[in-house]
Amino acid sequence: MKFHSTRHAGLSFSFREAVLHGLAPDGGLVVPEQISSLPPSFWANFSRYSPEEIAYEVAWPFLKTDFIPAQVQQIVQHTLSFSIPLVRVNSSIYSLELFHGPTLAFKDVGARFLAAVLGHLAKDEPRETTVLVATSGDTGSAVAHGFYNVPGTRVVVLYPSGKVSELQEKQFTTLGGNITALEVEGTFDDCQQLVKQAFADADLRQRVSLTSANSINIARLLPQTFYYFLAAAQLPPETPLVFSVPSGNFGNLTAGVLAQRMGLPVEKFLAATNRNDTVPVYLRTGQFDPKPSVPTISNAMDVGNPSNFERLVHLFGTQRMMAAALEGYAYSDSETRDAIRTLFRDTGYVLDPHGAIGYLACRDYATRHPNACCIFLETAHPVKFKETVEGQVGEVEVPERLRKLLTATKQSIKIPARYEALRSQF
Repeated sequence: MKFHSTRHAGLSFSFREAVLHGLAPDGGLVVPEQISSLPPSFWANFSRYSPEEIAYEVAWPFLKTDFIPAQVQQIVQHTLSFSIPLVRVNSSIYSLELFHGPTLAFKDVGARFLAAVLGHLAKDEPRETTVLVATSGDTGSAVAHGFYNVPGTRVVVLYPSGKVSELQEKQFTTLGGNITALEVEGTFDDCQQLVKQAFADADLRQRVSLTSANSINIARLLPQTFYYFLAAAQLPPETPLVFSVPSGNFGNLTAGVLAQRMGLPVEKFLAATNRNDTVPVYLRTGQFDPKPSVPTISNAMDVGNPSNFERLVHLFGTQRMMAAALEGYAYSDSETRDAIRTLFRDTGYVLDPHGAIGYLACRDYATRHPNACCIFLETAHPVKFKETVEGQVGEVEVPERLRKLLTATKQSIKIPARYEALRSQF
């Protein structure tokens, strides 16, 4: 399979090239040239497949020109080394728990897949590969742990100073080794812009082999399609599927659309955001008006100009088609806190602030579609937002793997939100 740029269909490249370059040469995002439905044999065996077998069948069409079957099997086994359970929280709403990986966040799936892919590719590369990533929370820790001590790679993580939780920050600033943490005096949007400038810097890329681990990288995006298939596999066949996706950069939701194009019968996607509601406003009005991000208690979603919006536009073509497939929802911090408190009181289920927004969209959708089965993506363990969650439900136990981080020494380099400061790190 070939891939091309969202901005120029004539720019065609292999999966290897797409992964190693991160962005397309024209600054666009990489998308598959075609997305075909999975064959009838896949669906005939779907209910009997293991999670690893499902992931292999989903990934193989995209990787088969650059990898042999045994390598893809190794990649998906490494990726799915933990469970992704579907938990019923009330009569019609389910939580897809994506936080059972090493860093207790959904991004473990994409980061482990990307690290395994690059681990294979790096063997044939003459230079060290530098993975450059901006994070508003969990991406940094997932990527840092996924790539920690992977031969032939260096990871540089940019994050906004004072705008991620202490546990999130400690997860990627205490490793050292091949992991460099840059604490940017600015917002996540500033970090993301710095990353884009680096990828557009021809001189830097001549000297340094750069790739991205954000969801702009196709190898971060593709494994996120696994979630949707694995959720469906845990429900009775023919269950109508509605997915509520807490969204910041919209990588998860874009992956869901890819899964739908591959034949997964999804009736609707709910694009659930916090006050950073650029996409819900677009779905409602047709006006895309990115703004500076606004800080919220669901900080990993504090994105004013979501990078994967460009992929969504490419996939749907028109605002009308996008709005027919997606419904936008946006919630305040007070509504988020209330959801955490109320669902715990009624069911004992503990939400994190991002999953809470996904739950709220499911709840509101269900008022108009009472027979719908709505699945929200619970993207992080509640303890990663301990202060916020405990304010609503009482004490949350800290897993041992996180508890020891609280006393670990932070190692970060503070830089201003200026490109020259980033460039000096290479």
